[in-house]
Parts: sequence; structure tokens; C-alpha cells
Amino acid sequence: MQHGKYRFIVGFLALPVIVYAVFVISPFVQAFQISLTDWSGLVGTAKFVGFENFEKLWHNEDFWNALWHNVYMLIAVPIVTLGLGLFFAFMLNVGGKRRKNEVITGVAGSKFYRFVFFFPQVISITIIAVIWFNIYNPDPQDGMLNSLLGAVGLDGWQNAWLGEKSLALLCIMAVMIWSHVGFYVVLFSAAMASIPRDIYEAALLDGAGRFPTFFRITLPLLWDTVQTGWVYMGIIALDGFALVQIMSVNMGGPDGATDVMPLRLYLTAFRDSQFGYASAMGVAMLIVTMTFAVLTLRFARRERIEF
Repeated sequence: MQHGKYRFIVGFLALPVIVYAVFVISPFVQAFQISLTDWSGLVGTAKFVGFENFEKLWHNEDFWNALWHNVYMLIAVPIVTLGLGLFFAFMLNVGGKRRKNEVITGVAGSKFYRFVFFFPQVISITIIAVIWFNIYNPDPQDGMLNSLLGAVGLDGWQNAWLGEKSLALLCIMAVMIWSHVGFYVVLFSAAMASIPRDIYEAALLDGAGRFPTFFRITLPLLWDTVQTGWVYMGIIALDGFALVQIMSVNMGGPDGATDVMPLRLYLTAFRDSQFGYASAMGVAMLIVTMTFAVLTLRFARRERIEF
């Protein structure tokens, strides 16, 4: 009977596991295998070079420049995105004025605001990049941002934006945050809706304000959701390829100010025809991503709060 039970379970799991191994695990193994060769991607043969590509990568200043940009994004983008998502979700669900027979209410029109916040999620990232590329256009006549600043008398704030080395990466990060914050507003709103209203009512009736209620009740009860969102946003921050490729000056410019690891990998493989070296970059990206995910899940772990 016991063996029949296991055969039944294996019968259901066998096909998904095989598909996962073929389409997910196998490419990672192949990438590591290719990283140990000098394959150009243009011929069928390749010479085994061992860890030569990784040694070369260690001394590559362009790769380290791209990596530090990703680390910078890894710190800033999740914090700002999740922070804004929590703030807007809390205001939409608990931030309204008290009404008769209701101690806690969301702001008026909260359903409409959720739709507005979520709208960027239904737009292709390519379209988002093109839209914001034109918004950042430095021409005061064609660029919406500079045109708006000129219209309100802030001509001194007009800038080249994506063409300014000190601002280019910040501009791209702002678009990344804008395009994802709506998803977390909806996600956190759904999570907050599952919190019993009696908890909020008891806290507010005891005299707790909005901020103590958020930090002592809402955030601890949503911590598992926040932790998962942090990992997800961290992986997005370690990417950024589409936005950088479309929005940056000469793909990664000016002067490497917006270069990121995925873009460096793409240029190495398809422009320079160094697939072995590019695969080594891919393996390095995998190590960085897995390290980030493990550390986040390890140090952000908290005792689960039941309600």
C-alpha cells in the first residue's frame, strides 16, 4: 500500500521535474560548461581553457563598474519601491477619515487609485523605456520634463538627464521604481485586507496613531510578504537590461555611467563574439543573485506572527 502511494506521487511529479530539469537546470549547467571554453559562438568547436575566463573577469574594470552599479541598484531600488508600496497600500486601506460606525477606512476612491498604480504593470517594459526616454529628452521643446520645468519657471533645473553622468543611473532607477511600485501597492493591499479589522480598531481606540499602528501592527503582520517582495525586487534590480539598453546613451553611457552586468554580458556575447567569456559573466551573475537571495531570506527571517 505504501509503495503504491509513492508511485502515485512520483507519477504526478515526474513530468514537471523532468521539464524543470531540461528547461531550467540544464541551461545553467551548459552555461558553466561554456564558461570553461573560448567558444566564440560562431563556430562549432571550442577549446577548453579552464578558469581562464573567470581570471580575466576578475581583472576586468568594466565588469566591476557594471557590478557596482547593480549593487547600488540592489540597495536603493527595493528599499524605495517596497517603502512606497507599503505607504500607499496603508493609506489606501487605513488612511481615510473616520466615518460613522467605522473606526478605520481607506481613502475615498481607493479602488480607482489601485487601478492607476497598477496600470504600468500592463505596459510592456519596452514601451515604458521608450516613453521615459522621450520624457527625459533634453530638448526643451520635445522633452516633457524639461518642457514642464520651463513652463513653471524652473529653467535652472533643466538638465540633460540621461546625458548627465551623475544623473543617468538615477533617472533609470526612478523609472524602474515607477514601473513596479504599483504591483506592490496591490500586493500589500491584498495582504492588509486579510488582517482582522478588530486589531486595527483596538489599536486606534487605545489611542495609537497612524505611524505606530503601521510599524507595530501592519508591518510585522506583512513581514513574510515584504521579505518575498524584497527578493523579487532585488532580482529585478540585478537585471535592468531592457531599460539600460533602450534609455542609456550608447548602451551603458555616458562614459559607462549606466553600465550593468546583463548589458555587459550581452555586448560581450553578441557584439564581441566571446560566448565563453560572456558565460563566465552569467555564472558570476548567478552567484551574486543566489547570494543575495540566501542572505535576504536568512537575515530577514522573523518568527511568524499568527492572527
